[in-house]
Amino acid sequence: MKKLKIVVAVIVVLILGIIIWYKVSLMPVNSKNIENSIRVEIEEGMRSSKILDLLEKNDVIKSSTAAKIYIKLNNKTNLQAGKYDFYNKESTKEIIEHIVKGEVVDDSVKITFIEGKNIKYVAKLISEKTNNSEDDVYNLLKDEEYIDSLIEKYWFLTDDIKNEDIYYPLEGYLLPDTYTFEDKNVDVKTIFNIILNFTEKALNKYKDTISDKKLNIHEIITLASMAELEGENKDDRAEIVGVFLNRIKENMSLGSDVTTYYAFGVDMGESDLTKKQLNTENPYNTRGPNMRGKLPVGPICNPSIDAIDATINYKETDALYFVADKKGKVYFSKTNEEHTKIIKELKDNDLWHTYE
Repeated sequence: MKKLKIVVAVIVVLILGIIIWYKVSLMPVNSKNIENSIRVEIEEGMRSSKILDLLEKNDVIKSSTAAKIYIKLNNKTNLQAGKYDFYNKESTKEIIEHIVKGEVVDDSVKITFIEGKNIKYVAKLISEKTNNSEDDVYNLLKDEEYIDSLIEKYWFLTDDIKNEDIYYPLEGYLLPDTYTFEDKNVDVKTIFNIILNFTEKALNKYKDTISDKKLNIHEIITLASMAELEGENKDDRAEIVGVFLNRIKENMSLGSDVTTYYAFGVDMGESDLTKKQLNTENPYNTRGPNMRGKLPVGPICNPSIDAIDATINYKETDALYFVADKKGKVYFSKTNEEHTKIIKELKDNDLWHTYE
């Protein structure tokens, strides 16, 4: 009888010991560590046992064995993949509950690229929103092997973008939208590839139509970039493209100030163009000499899909001239006399653009 009592007592002590061990093992690793978090990434398809081993290895929980017992007893087996920030002031129960609920860390970065902006704006925005510098953007754009790989990958990028007179080969092809990237450490290649994938998806529906046009894709994007800046709505842009095509047909210069701004790196609204700038020969400057019947060498901004659509489905017109007032209204005319008269009326009515 005495031996039996000893055995029972030992068993009771063992059970109590296990219970105490179990409860202690589920307690926080360090209840005083309030501030510092521990980042752990649970990969897709990782088994529960491996997840708990990973947590113990990273000092998030005291015992993976106790944690395995806990999830079995409480049917907490649906642990979700993702990145988590844990605090070792939290108990194993709390840690597991975070994973069951999928309370992952969202380090994603959203960047909204506005239509009508150029590569300089894109580079600046990338440097502000990610851990890249503006030079990282420009250096990648100078990488000929990278540009060649893009031309090989995307049907809408052609050897035209490698023209030595073009400032930035991807100008015009980075379709404006809001893009989400994994985190601030995203590299420029990934940023460009995500945007170009979106551009391809948007342009695919026009692919057959473009192949039937007299204009190639580079000319279409170039015209669209000009129309984007010259008109404020799709209808005006469609007619503006019609005017540009009429002027090319008549071997006239396009005379578009927005191309001159781009040629000399001046932001619209920053200042007036000088006579010297307007009259300087530059493959972008359609106001300059030797530009009769020619488009600029490449796009001058990244146009919206609406501007691209307006260019592909442009409006046929008899007009050879257009001008916009400072409120954005566009006036079309067939002759230079009409055009000059409209400009005078705009100036007389304080509707003409002026810059301080």
